[in-house]
Amino acid sequence: MEFISGVRQKDDLTIKAVLNGGYEGSSVKMRGAVHTIRDMGEVAFVILRKAEGLVQCVYEEGALAFPLKDLKEESAVEVVGRVVTEERAPFGFELHLEQLEVLSEPAEILPMAVNKYKLNTSLEAKLALRPVSLRNVTERAKFKIQEGIVRGFRDFLMSQGFTEVHTPKIVARGAEGGSNVFKLDYFNKKAELGQSPQFYKQTMVGVYDRVFEVAPVFRAEKHNTTRHLNEYVSLDFEMGYIDSFEDVMAMETGFLQYTMDLLAREYKKELEMLEVKLPDVSRIPSVRFDKAKELVAEKYNRKIRNPFDLEPEEELLIGRYFQEEYGSDFVFVTHYPSKKRPFYAMDDPADARFTLSFDLLFRGLEVTTGGQRIHDYREILGKMEKRGMDPADIESYLMIFKYGMPPHGGLGIGLERLTMRLLDEQNVREASLFPRDVTRLEP
Repeated sequence: MEFISGVRQKDDLTIKAVLNGGYEGSSVKMRGAVHTIRDMGEVAFVILRKAEGLVQCVYEEGALAFPLKDLKEESAVEVVGRVVTEERAPFGFELHLEQLEVLSEPAEILPMAVNKYKLNTSLEAKLALRPVSLRNVTERAKFKIQEGIVRGFRDFLMSQGFTEVHTPKIVARGAEGGSNVFKLDYFNKKAELGQSPQFYKQTMVGVYDRVFEVAPVFRAEKHNTTRHLNEYVSLDFEMGYIDSFEDVMAMETGFLQYTMDLLAREYKKELEMLEVKLPDVSRIPSVRFDKAKELVAEKYNRKIRNPFDLEPEEELLIGRYFQEEYGSDFVFVTHYPSKKRPFYAMDDPADARFTLSFDLLFRGLEVTTGGQRIHDYREILGKMEKRGMDPADIESYLMIFKYGMPPHGGLGIGLERLTMRLLDEQNVREASLFPRDVTRLEP
């Protein structure tokens, strides 16, 4: 009988291991995909693609038995080579090949040149051939940076006493209400795909005080814009025993500070590859919703058309205003009108027309919505009654308030939008591995 006792140690090395291990002049084994082949005659450069990046391998005639003409790009290979310092090579070293074994090879020629530094093709082509286009080094760099954002979110909140939770995405009723939900037949019962983990993360505040989740949410909006997706990843947290909604804004600022520092330290290669300049998040300005409208109307000679919400153009102008006046790429816009916020948003005691809520704009695009929630059972029933809502529809949610809840608040961050703005992309689909929009269900 055999037993598995843990991770098997492999004899093939990572790039990091070579850089840290003092292997100069030694023969090492590596595995990866053949990214490109540059035949120079007696010498050829075989570029190996690994998860960490590209490794330059030198193929010399007569040095190994494998014929260069039999090697295909995108073949998975195992190579053995001598480590030689070469400052012009990626990571400052190259392998002088001694052995090469093909583990698998492609059945067809690639439909696009993924070995180019940047893909010279349309977004539509990149998305239609996503399993191929993601092999390009700059495409891969985008999602390594996105990994860093999620890592920063998780690590920072764990350091602040938050507990990670996982809530259902098949729900009886959407948290936001309205018609923009994907409806399901759930064993002959009506169900929906969750628009937000709002109800569940509030529930869990009564259990753990501070909770967070990284998970998909679904919006059945028939938008076909550069900023909307029908499925996106939401970075959510909810925190109890707050003094005001500003505690939530301060926590998000801390997350951004931690994450930008993490990216600068550990994702430098990807940032340089994509020419990303990290924003200054040492402090973030905050402005009331109505004041923000007045500021941009006055400075940019723009008439206020909708007093209850921000139009995309207004968001851009607010972002522009705070960049020009304060040098900030971020701005918190607070106290949104009550009629445009969900029923669970706490109204401002000083003026019930507004809520203790906020959006965070990043370079003129909303990337976060959050605020303080109503925690008193009678108060939330009263607000539902004013809106003509039936408490019986969300009885299980109201249960948490019936049996006591602390003052609390939270937020949801759109991961793809945050990534999009950080990378200075013009379409949110560039920041989604496999986008889902009104026209795309595959791949």
